[in-house]
Amino acid sequence: MLQGPAAWLYVGVELAMAVLAVLGNLLVCWAVAANSSLRTGTNYFLVSLAVADVAVGAFAIPFAITISLALPIPSHPCRFLACFVLVLTQSSIFSLLGVAIDRYLAVSIHLRYSGLITGRRARLMIAIFWILSFFIGLTPFLGWSQSQSRKWDVVGCGNSSAARRPSSPHPHPAGSHSRPRNATQECLFLNVVDMQYMIYFNFLGCVLTPLLIMLGIYVKIFTVARRHLRKMELSSIQGSDSSRTFLRNQVRVAKSLAVIVGFFAFCWLPLHTINCINYFHPCLFATVRSEMMDAAIILSHANSVGNPIIYAYKIQEFRNTFRKIIFKHILRRTGSSYEYDTSYSSSSQALKAQSC
Repeated sequence: MLQGPAAWLYVGVELAMAVLAVLGNLLVCWAVAANSSLRTGTNYFLVSLAVADVAVGAFAIPFAITISLALPIPSHPCRFLACFVLVLTQSSIFSLLGVAIDRYLAVSIHLRYSGLITGRRARLMIAIFWILSFFIGLTPFLGWSQSQSRKWDVVGCGNSSAARRPSSPHPHPAGSHSRPRNATQECLFLNVVDMQYMIYFNFLGCVLTPLLIMLGIYVKIFTVARRHLRKMELSSIQGSDSSRTFLRNQVRVAKSLAVIVGFFAFCWLPLHTINCINYFHPCLFATVRSEMMDAAIILSHANSVGNPIIYAYKIQEFRNTFRKIIFKHILRRTGSSYEYDTSYSSSSQALKAQSC
């Protein structure tokens, strides 16, 4: 239950981030729809990521605030409120993985890339990713929900009350406490979601493993690109200059997209770390301040706010299109400088793939 000014400050920050996440990521979708040069295989995955971030602001954050109230809610609706953010997180990871694979193919087989990664194939992959995300995120509905016995309910921490923290004003595993499982109960994350699912299946299997795969892919991208560029520098084959420019652009784009992956890890790993402490070391978890846990939750939601900012800062074509949308459609300024053009900047040339 929300108590004290700090708890209401948490709600205020969450609501502000929800608004910013929705507006910023709608701008990303608008930019791709308005500028044909942004309709590439890579950017379709970024649009999927933006859709997930819009849903975080529109649904997941309000659901989180609802759970923070610890209202008496039937088990299945409560489980949906708790698990929906897991669906969106998984979709974001799959989108980032799709971007990494797309960039690797662009560098390693750049001569065949445009024929291999088409807009239709990218959209098909995105549809499959979303189906898998719903299956993974809603797995607790299939029976892997909170068990009757709680291994992490430890009372031998010197003070039996310290091992069972009072409910905190946030919905995630870190900070909730056990309650009897009834048809209607206080809607807290740990009442409906099993921590073994969160740690072993969700975090280690579906979050950390893809992040490590993406790390390996981006290392491979830079290694392959460096090797190709070295070969071109030693070659005098006609047309190598254009290939060299293409590869350099691909490396530049890959660096920008790797920042997005790093930002995701920066925002989400602290919360998963606290969840691991909660499961493996409940006595240590009992010493964690509630403000630290709230900060970890806010940081995880801040990921949805920060992505559009990264696009604007790191990718020129997005930055130009954002500016044109804001000035032409929001501020209602007119002029040739605010018209969309489909000429390619160096960034859009690097990202362009044949779309269907």
